[in-house]
Amino acid sequence: MNYVLADEPGGAWPAALSLTVHAVLFALLFVGLHWQTTHPDAVVVELWSQLPEIQEPQPAAPPQAEPKPEPKLQPPAKAEAKISKPDIAVEREKKTAKKRDEPPLRFDTTQRIREQLAQEQKALQSRERQNILKEFAQPAAPATPDATYVDKIRTKIKLNIVIPPDIKGNPEAVFDVVQLPTGEVLSARLRTSSGHQAYDDAVERAILKSSPLPKPDRPEQFRRELTLKFRPRE
Repeated sequence: MNYVLADEPGGAWPAALSLTVHAVLFALLFVGLHWQTTHPDAVVVELWSQLPEIQEPQPAAPPQAEPKPEPKLQPPAKAEAKISKPDIAVEREKKTAKKRDEPPLRFDTTQRIREQLAQEQKALQSRERQNILKEFAQPAAPATPDATYVDKIRTKIKLNIVIPPDIKGNPEAVFDVVQLPTGEVLSARLRTSSGHQAYDDAVERAILKSSPLPKPDRPEQFRRELTLKFRPRE
C-alpha cells in the first residue's frame, strides 16, 4: 500500500507570520504586567508645632444703592407782562401795608378782669335783692277771670238748678268752686247763704251735676278756683 505525503509548508512566509503573532502576545503581556505593577504616588506630610490662627470671614458689604439722577431744573417761565393796577387797588395795598406796620393794640387784661368781676358782683346783688323782695312781698291777688268764660259756667249750672216753689224774693247764694284743667269739679263750698236752705242745696247739687264745666276758649283764661253767684230770678 503506497501513502502519499503532502508537501510541508516552507519558506519565509510562515516564519514571518509566526514571529508577528509572538510579538503581539509579548506586547500584551508586557502592557498587562506594567499596568498591574504601577506604584502609588508618594504622600507628603507636614508637621506643625502650633495651629495657625483662623481668620473669620468678613461679612460682605451691602450693595450700595445707585445714586438717583438729580432732577433737571426747568428754566423759569418767562415773566408775564405786568398789568398796571388801578388806583383803588394801589390805595388798598397801601392801607394794608400801613396796618401791618402799626403796632398791635395792647389791652390791660387786669383792668378788664376787674370790670368783669364788678359786673358779676352787681348782677349777683341784684338777684339777691329780688329774692329778698319776693320773700317779704305779699302774694298778688289772682287775676279776674274772663267774664265770657264765667258766664258759660254759670249758664250750664243754672240749667240744672231746681228752684224750690216756696222761695220768696230774689236771694243770692255765693259758692267757691274748685275744678281741674279738664273741667271736673273737685269741690263746691258755700261762702254766702241765700237764707233759704233748700235753694242753697239746689245750687250745690246743680254745680256737682254740671261737672265737667265748660273749658275756656284760650288756655290762659282757665282758673282753678272760681267764685260764682246765683239768684233764682236771674
